[in-house]
Amino acid sequence: MLELQQTQAKLIQSEKMSSLGQVVAGVAHEINNPVNFIYGNLTPAGEYANNLLELANIYEQHYPNPLPIVKQKLQSLDLDLIGEDLPKILTSMKTGTDRIRDIVKSLRTFSRLDEAEMKLADIHEGIDSTLMMLQNRLNPKPGFPGIEVIKNYGNLLKVECYPRQSNQVFINIFNNAIDAFEEDERNPQTFSKNHLKLIRISTRIVDKKWVEIGIFDNGSGISEDVVEQIFNPFFTTKPVGKGTGLGLSICYQIITERHKGELECISAPGQGTEFIIKIPIGVKELLNS
Repeated sequence: MLELQQTQAKLIQSEKMSSLGQVVAGVAHEINNPVNFIYGNLTPAGEYANNLLELANIYEQHYPNPLPIVKQKLQSLDLDLIGEDLPKILTSMKTGTDRIRDIVKSLRTFSRLDEAEMKLADIHEGIDSTLMMLQNRLNPKPGFPGIEVIKNYGNLLKVECYPRQSNQVFINIFNNAIDAFEEDERNPQTFSKNHLKLIRISTRIVDKKWVEIGIFDNGSGISEDVVEQIFNPFFTTKPVGKGTGLGLSICYQIITERHKGELECISAPGQGTEFIIKIPIGVKELLNS
């Protein structure tokens, strides 16, 4: 019965993530084309603008007394203001397109439709792209003060893993932490509304054999009996319609079965929650043994 439940969970979650990956990749592609068009035209636009401003300055120096119609137009344009403001506008536009390009890169990294197989991947890049996907949920909004993310990244080399599936683990754990914070906010008796909401991510190499990723949130925590069941298929503490109970079960299978690693949850009421992920550096050797 348990094996059937696990198979059902895998199929449901696999289909769900595949559909999400296709949507994300499609959106990234559609955004990327017009953004690249704008980005590619900003440099020549800036050069043209500078040339025109230089020409206007030269004209003003050599023809201090232009025709009345020209003088009137120059006064209405306020060339000094344009010369000061236009470079700032172009710089602001470039900053905006740089930001959009970074978001598109994160969307592509997260979807990783072409990386379903095991390969060397940058764990930090996967975490960062996942956080970018969730930025809207992390930001402050009416009725929610936002969540601060602290990264304590170690000096990791690229790790042999399934990048798409490891990103799936990260987004499930981050989403659970954010859900818990939002629930705390709705129940002020558990935590004060002034309580700083914090997610701390740490990475390190252990015994030259393992990559360890710790994801801690300082929310209200969970009880021991919940911790014992948290990786069971279809187990959830969320209200009906809010959770399937598949997320952490799938995470556990991805880490322990696919990566031959370990996934542990440490928590207690009032003490926050930490998920510790361990992935062996040489996974292929273990799979072939």
